[in-house]
Formats: sequence, structure tokens, C-alpha cells
Amino acid sequence: MLGTRHAVLLAALALLAVTSLAIALVTGSVAIPPLKVLDALRAPAGALDADIVRALRLPRALDAFATGGLLALAGVLMQVLVRNPLADPYVLGISGGAAVGALGAILAGAAGVIIPSAAFAGAAASTALVLALGRSGGAWMPTRLLLVGVIVAAGWGAVVTFMLAVAPDQRLRGMVFWLMGDLSLAAGGGAPLAALAVGSAAALVLARKLNLLAQGDDRAAILGVDVAPTRLAVLLIASALTAAAVTTAGTVGFIGLVVPHLVRLASGHDHRVLVPGAALAGGALLVLADTLARTVLAPQQLPVGVVTAVVGVPLFLFLLARRSR
Repeated sequence: MLGTRHAVLLAALALLAVTSLAIALVTGSVAIPPLKVLDALRAPAGALDADIVRALRLPRALDAFATGGLLALAGVLMQVLVRNPLADPYVLGISGGAAVGALGAILAGAAGVIIPSAAFAGAAASTALVLALGRSGGAWMPTRLLLVGVIVAAGWGAVVTFMLAVAPDQRLRGMVFWLMGDLSLAAGGGAPLAALAVGSAAALVLARKLNLLAQGDDRAAILGVDVAPTRLAVLLIASALTAAAVTTAGTVGFIGLVVPHLVRLASGHDHRVLVPGAALAGGALLVLADTLARTVLAPQQLPVGVVTAVVGVPLFLFLLARRSR
């Protein structure tokens, strides 16, 4: 059973998530008061406020929440998998594979659902490549996985650079925005939220084993964890979560790296709390970052990855200095 402190923390994070969504709905180039937002959610299609809230802001906010939650949850799993607190969802080159798939589709003139489909295919291909190369003696070792992921990511980076170099000018801006994280094409179809719900449930099922794996494979094995299948399950879940996030919003940095640290500071290392806490905090943080990205220079919009980097870099340096002390 969770303690009172943990229950209060999760309730506070849930309230933060709801508040961030409310802020996203009322904030924009056209300010809509909270009461009018509630009316717009119930109003028939065709009314100006209803179209702004339901067709533009709500889908984008929901996709931002889902993407942030997916990245934060994947970060929690990756840090357990490679036993490195500096690991993030992109450490295995998954985002690089997705970027190559999406940019290849954009370069070919594709649009609509083809781009996220190509991104997911690229992420799946990268995951399969890392799985094939990351085995040592029949098992996946943390150090080898990390090394293979870095090399695969570097290879994808070279392909991305080549694509940007040969891209025509009229498509270059869209490709760069996608690489920096962009929610302007959010569809709000529910698939990212469904992926977050399924991934969170799967991670919670593994929460006890994650607690033991974080202490080392030998100790986990002594305490009854079947280490190899569990590590494979964690890798596949983290890869699927990352692929879903990258497919939705491009490559958004620092959420999966910083949020798990912040939640750990408040909750400790129990993954029964860390998993839902990271999903809620990551979702809320990205919703707020995206709201800032689309309003700070309105009507011009910034890639949300720019905002997360501006906030994430000093925050990460602070956490690193605190850990050193």
C-alpha cells in the first residue's frame, strides 16, 4: 500500500495535470475566459469559441499531455534498463530511426497520416536493430545496449543531416520544425493517450521487478526476478513509448531526462509511485511548454522542443550539481 505522502503527491500531480490542460484551453492568440471554455466544450460546432477550443486547442493539449507522459515514462524505464540516471528515451537511437522515417516521407512529398506512420516504422526498425546488435552471450547487457544505441543514433544522425542537405527549400522548414519537436499538426485522435494508458499499466505491473532491477541484476535474480525476460519486456515497452511520442510530436528533448529525476526527488525510488507520477508530471510539463511555445511570440509559433531545451538545460545542470554535492 502507498503511504499518505505518496498519495498526496500523486493527487497534487493529477491536479497539476488538470490545471495545465485548463491553462492550455484558455490561453492563445484569442483569449477565452474559463467559463466560456466550458460553454465552448458543450456548444454545437460552428461557433467561433467552440471551433477554437474543440478543433484547435483541445486536440493539441491532449497530444502534448500524452507525448510528455510517454517520454517521462520511457525515461523512467530506460534509466532502470541501463542503470544510468543520465539515460533518456532517445538513448537507443529510437528517435533517430523515427526521424529518418518521417523526414523521408516529408522529402518524398507525403502528408497526413503517412508521416507519423513512416516515423513509427523507422522507430520500430531502429529498435529491431538495437535488439539484434545488443546481445552479449545470449542476453542484453546494459553497457552493450547503451553503446549500440549511441552508435545507431550517430548513424541515424548522419542520415538526417544528409536529408536536410538535399531537401528543397519549400520542405526544409517543416523538416526542421519536426526535428525540434512540433505539435502544430496535432490531431488529438486518442492514439497517443491510449499508448500512454497501456504503457503505464504495463509498467505498473512490472513495478516491483523494476524496484529490484534498479538494485542490480544479481540482487534481482536472488530475490526471484527472471532478469533476462524482464529486461527484454522493459526494453520493448520503453521503445514503444518512445516511438509513440516521437510519432506524435517529433523529437522533444529533456522531458524524459529531467522529469524522472524531479519525481524521484519528491517520491523516492518506488516505481509504484514513480511510474504514474512521471506520466502525470511529464504530461503537465509538456502542455505548459507547448502553451508557452504557441503564445510567447504569437501569432508566430515556436517548436516546443525549443522551450523544453531552454527550461531543461539549466534544470538538468541544477540536478547534476545537487547530485554531485
